[in-house]
Amino acid sequence: MLIDSHGRKVSYLRLSITDRCNLRCLYCRPQSEWTFMPHEQILSFEEMAELVDVAKEAGVEKVRLTGGEPFARKDFIPFTGRLHAKYPDLDLRITTNGTLLAGRVDELREAGVSCLNISLDTLQRKKFEEITKVDAYDQVRAGIDACLAAGLRVKVNVVALKGINDDELPGFVDFAREKGVDVRFIEFMPIGYQSRWSRENYWPAEEIITEVEKLVPLEEVLEASRNSGPARMYGISGGSGRIGVISAVSNHFCESCNRFRVTSDGKLRTCLFSDREYDVRSILRDPGHTMQNLLDLFARANAEKPLGYRLLQDREHNQVCDRAMTAIGG
Repeated sequence: MLIDSHGRKVSYLRLSITDRCNLRCLYCRPQSEWTFMPHEQILSFEEMAELVDVAKEAGVEKVRLTGGEPFARKDFIPFTGRLHAKYPDLDLRITTNGTLLAGRVDELREAGVSCLNISLDTLQRKKFEEITKVDAYDQVRAGIDACLAAGLRVKVNVVALKGINDDELPGFVDFAREKGVDVRFIEFMPIGYQSRWSRENYWPAEEIITEVEKLVPLEEVLEASRNSGPARMYGISGGSGRIGVISAVSNHFCESCNRFRVTSDGKLRTCLFSDREYDVRSILRDPGHTMQNLLDLFARANAEKPLGYRLLQDREHNQVCDRAMTAIGG
């Protein structure tokens, strides 16, 4: 098992399928010109599957497939199905922007997918285009509706942006209650020098919960699993949906961090706020490598895993990380 010097056990892997994305969200990569990683640098699905083998051997119980936009990569759903078939006990999840979901939900369900996290930062079509630079709001809503109609569980991720979507809080509460979904507000994080991070747009989690409680009674729900993630969840009185907050900036959860990230080009990152990377790809592409070589790299990386909040404090809550979130894996 991977237990670091702070007593934290790694049981959760976030694996980026691709750095490609069809949106240009202001908090990630808003530039009109963008150079994606060359295809030959991206891990093949076979290499990713081997990486999951090693992660399972190391004690990982949950794998989240992210991007970029994972559905932008050809044959992503069959790859997901192969992972489910090989490891039926693995908690395998997907995070997507939802633009490419409609028409593929039956295929997803057949592949064994039961839950998706879908990004939706506004309930207004015009504002969606302002945030993402793409008119795709209707596609995302259609994807969410299709998932719910097929019986898939949906969690909606909202990047909390003061002065941009804070006026939509009542709408999101109604959305959670009426659709029976989790709506989770994620604090705007100062990650990537390409993002449009601004203190003026930072909306702290405690303020969000205070404002929600003015609208509906809330009751905090304690998650039972250590792999439930960092969200603090609250049940809504009179509805089946829930509201959550992820306070990565204002109230860090470094002491319970249980995750590794691997970028689509095969770089292991032990902390979201650190640019320290470990080269998994070079081992995977060495014809003579063994599983033990990768396990040793995991162990070394974990031994050097930092406390991310200290890195953020050192930068005085200004931007950290040279990579954009679309390249790290959201």
